[in-house]
Amino acid sequence: MPLTLATTTPGTPEIFASLQGEGPSIGRPSTFVRLSRCNLSCQWCDTAYTWRFEGDNRPHKDGFAFERTANQVVMAEEDVAQQIAALTPQRLVITGGEPLLQGAALARLAALLPQMHIEIETNGTVAPHRALDPLVHQFNVSPKLSHSGNPAELALIPERLVGWAADPRAIFKFVVAGDADIAEVLALLDRYEIAGDRVFMMAEGRSPQELHARSRWLAERCVELGLRFTDRLHIHLWGDTRGT
Repeated sequence: MPLTLATTTPGTPEIFASLQGEGPSIGRPSTFVRLSRCNLSCQWCDTAYTWRFEGDNRPHKDGFAFERTANQVVMAEEDVAQQIAALTPQRLVITGGEPLLQGAALARLAALLPQMHIEIETNGTVAPHRALDPLVHQFNVSPKLSHSGNPAELALIPERLVGWAADPRAIFKFVVAGDADIAEVLALLDRYEIAGDRVFMMAEGRSPQELHARSRWLAERCVELGLRFTDRLHIHLWGDTRGT
């Protein structure tokens, strides 16, 4: 099967060069590929156009359903690789949606790009395809807490969290809105024996104003707890827009 990508405009795949906005690679020039489809439905998701299509009644705070054909495009791995190679940054960030749902096709894509440093953004519920796994340099794992609206049995799968905790390539990035979320994070770190220096705490927010309102509080909590703070640089620079 070829890859199913999100779009910036109808028919135009979301493949672009920018700065990584979150996590340990924040500020690094990167090439991004955004895939379509997700197995979870975060109510605050800022890329709902990758999964909440017409007929999908999973909850989202915007309540908007996207027309599928305008927001998805199917491409052969060779064509995706050609567009990636035309961009300058040699760090490739594959995001979504949930990219690991398309693991076999991603393995074929990665094999065409041996020069790239590959990061995959994942919600942590899907195991990497066996052919893809050795080609990935970094997994940015973002387990979804209860405030995302996803049931824990879907979002926090023990077998997968054990696997990520054992993988030195995995860093953990948690979206946080309040003290209850921090308590949930601390319980997960204790249960799965995840060291604090692998953990990034990120304020929930889809605008600079929302991020500013939560970031100082969260930064102070990170200092108290010995956890790492990450901003959402791309939101401050370009807002909540596609292709940035």
